Amino acid sequence: MGVPVKTSRASDEAVAELLRTWAPAQRWFAHKGVAVHVQRIERTPLDEGGVAQLVALTVRAGEGDDAPRTVYSVPISVRSSPDPDLAAALVGELPDVDGAPAWVYDGPHDPTWTRALLTLLASEEGAGSRTFGVNGHSAEGGLPVPAGARTKVLTGEQSNTSIVVSAAEGETPLIAKVFRVLSGGDNPDVVVQTALADAGCARVPRPAGWVDGRWTGPDGSPTTGHLAHVTEFLAGSQDAWRVATAAVGAGEDFTAQARELGRATAEVHAVLAAELATEPATPERLAAVADGLLERVAWACTAVPQLHEVATAARERVDAVRHVQDAPPLQRVHGDYHLGQVLHSQARGWVLLDFEGEPLRPLAERSVPDLALRDVAGMLRSFDYAASTAAEPGSWGPDCRAAFLEGYTAVVGTDPRAGGQAVLLAALELDKALYEVVYEARNRPDWLRIPLEAVHRLLGSDPS
Repeated sequence: MGVPVKTSRASDEAVAELLRTWAPAQRWFAHKGVAVHVQRIERTPLDEGGVAQLVALTVRAGEGDDAPRTVYSVPISVRSSPDPDLAAALVGELPDVDGAPAWVYDGPHDPTWTRALLTLLASEEGAGSRTFGVNGHSAEGGLPVPAGARTKVLTGEQSNTSIVVSAAEGETPLIAKVFRVLSGGDNPDVVVQTALADAGCARVPRPAGWVDGRWTGPDGSPTTGHLAHVTEFLAGSQDAWRVATAAVGAGEDFTAQARELGRATAEVHAVLAAELATEPATPERLAAVADGLLERVAWACTAVPQLHEVATAARERVDAVRHVQDAPPLQRVHGDYHLGQVLHSQARGWVLLDFEGEPLRPLAERSVPDLALRDVAGMLRSFDYAASTAAEPGSWGPDCRAAFLEGYTAVVGTDPRAGGQAVLLAALELDKALYEVVYEARNRPDWLRIPLEAVHRLLGSDPS
């Protein structure tokens, strides 16, 4: 294993060039397929030796001064000799760092990097400079950080990077989520999960703490926000997508589980409404929701030619939101809710994860009260996707959707399929399906039929 090397301002340009060519190939990099220009690089050590570092990389994606600028969080470890155990995580080699070569690795795959992050959290200390610094915070009454723990990076994530931290017998394993796109302000994943845990809600993982910091924003101004979130890792649990698709594949009934998931969702919504800010669903507020939905219709119908024929019907469906008279108050919600955001634990039942909201929405939008039915719509769409994994799903999807809504209704006391709420739910489910159409058209054309059929079903049109 390479010995520590000191950070060097002289090597910033070389590090930036390594990351410019390496980052676009990573799953978390959001600007693929366009020219990437590094506008700024800020580095801060997380440990005394400077092996573990965190980079705030500001890139311009595309040509021209008006091209979007984004700040990415890039954890790296820098070593003075190659480490065979980290060969698969090699970012590149630097020919000259303080007069000697150095090897740069993807930080989350290096246990030294994760231990440095957890040390900051456990000690509630800070590191870095006035322009780019980090600070660790332990959650009040939260879980302790295991000492000398093994680490493993989870695969499959699109927007962030999560590291499982194993623990000795009697200790609780943790999972550290590193936020990849840095946005000023409080990340809802930290705020919402902490509020739920503080209220005694067992439907979310218990927190251990978080890391926040300061960096230079895309416009060059000082910015502060969350960098990482550390919570309980539910060892032995399974995500609801795998549980549900296994049931589909085996031709097994899933309505009991779907009904309980509806109850769990409603329980979380009830705690959020009690613990965090709410807003009345005034005509002005509903009009703003409708305007946002109309923007999505225009965006989707422009992006995907197959949607042109349903554009008028889609606009009418979502515009009806502004005329609803009995809408419930707006509140904090999950924001990107689907089967992949839920775990099933033998001891705890359904446990909800990842309260960041929809990754493509600006952080400020994801932090304001919304319609709780947006989460309901997201889960209904997810059951539709799960059902599509079977060659002959039959009534599996509709049955699970109905059971989920029954469970939800049993807790909240009002049926989302009745009155004005039915109008809201239909518009929100259509909104989600339109987003899915664009996503599948761009990323998985073979899956495009799933949301397209849903759009036509929701509008009562001919999918031929």
